[in-house]
Amino acid sequence: MTGNPAVQLPTVGVEEEFILVDQLTGHPVGRNRDVAAAAARRGVDLDLELTSCQVEIATSACASGHEVLAELRRLRTVVAEAADDVGVAVIAAGVPPTVPDHFPITDTDRYRHIGQSFGMLAHEQGISGCHIHVGVPDRDTAVAVSNHLRHRLPILLALCANSPIYRGADTGHASWRSVLWSRWPASGPPPYLRSREHFERLVSMFVASGAILDDHMVYWDIRPSDHLPTVEIRVGDVQSRADETVVVATLVRALVITALDDIASGVAPPIVDSAVLAAAMWKAAHDGIDGDGIDVVTQQSVSAITQMESVVTDIRAALDALGETELVDAALARLRIAGNGATRRREWFLQKGTGRDVVESAAREFTD
Repeated sequence: MTGNPAVQLPTVGVEEEFILVDQLTGHPVGRNRDVAAAAARRGVDLDLELTSCQVEIATSACASGHEVLAELRRLRTVVAEAADDVGVAVIAAGVPPTVPDHFPITDTDRYRHIGQSFGMLAHEQGISGCHIHVGVPDRDTAVAVSNHLRHRLPILLALCANSPIYRGADTGHASWRSVLWSRWPASGPPPYLRSREHFERLVSMFVASGAILDDHMVYWDIRPSDHLPTVEIRVGDVQSRADETVVVATLVRALVITALDDIASGVAPPIVDSAVLAAAMWKAAHDGIDGDGIDVVTQQSVSAITQMESVVTDIRAALDALGETELVDAALARLRIAGNGATRRREWFLQKGTGRDVVESAAREFTD
């Protein structure tokens, strides 16, 4: 345990969004229904995303990082085989490295409505995230955890950055996905939520005003889930490799456990200036794990690696309780030496010079 008997070890689940690409050109292809049908024949149900070049997997509620990794490897293997069945490939990248001018909308009533309501914002989508669900007792607790984790969002974004190459060019950002995503209503870091009722009033106002169409379009980087008894952390790009996803899920789970411990002990969340948080999010999207970030509590510039080390120190009791300390320490050591997905994508692009080569490198890592 973390030292507080009121805190139990919650389950963790992962949702990953993937991009379907042409095997020769590397361009996104609108074949998600075909790939989903091929996956269904293998016993796996895939979710269709907004654009028809995307599919999504979801693990069950898992009790350990080993369980998450086993499920991700199984599901990714099925997706890769299903994609090959229909003559396409699949990659895990925050944005397509090489893309057309727009993406066809998946032909469902809800997605057609989004496309009609939000125009080019929807048609320029094609971006993929990683969503971590951690079990909590109720929505009130999810709101409280959200407040406790707001100040952690920039470093989580820096860690998960995996989308520097877009339209065959280096964007200058480690996570271009998060920049594109920030254009949506109700996206980015949530406000400080005074209560569950405050959260629900905000959502009702968004829907009533037409800023969003339904509860599911609350796209904040952390939110009470609209369909599961979880708090959902959705700040990160999808990870190229399953083992990197497991590290992110483990860190998030330990952060939630630590927040639950603090809540049970009556520890108040840090007071974070929204303007400082916005600047820190942009800096994290720009620099990723390889540069500097902003500590939103001290309002000082600190290297992202130093911030990541500080986070691991703060949650070490939770990592010990989970039995995942060695996993995270090894991942941190790799980050210091080799960086993350954005580091690799940018290095490959600099060596080869085309988005197609970046697609090939991502495809190789998909089931690595």
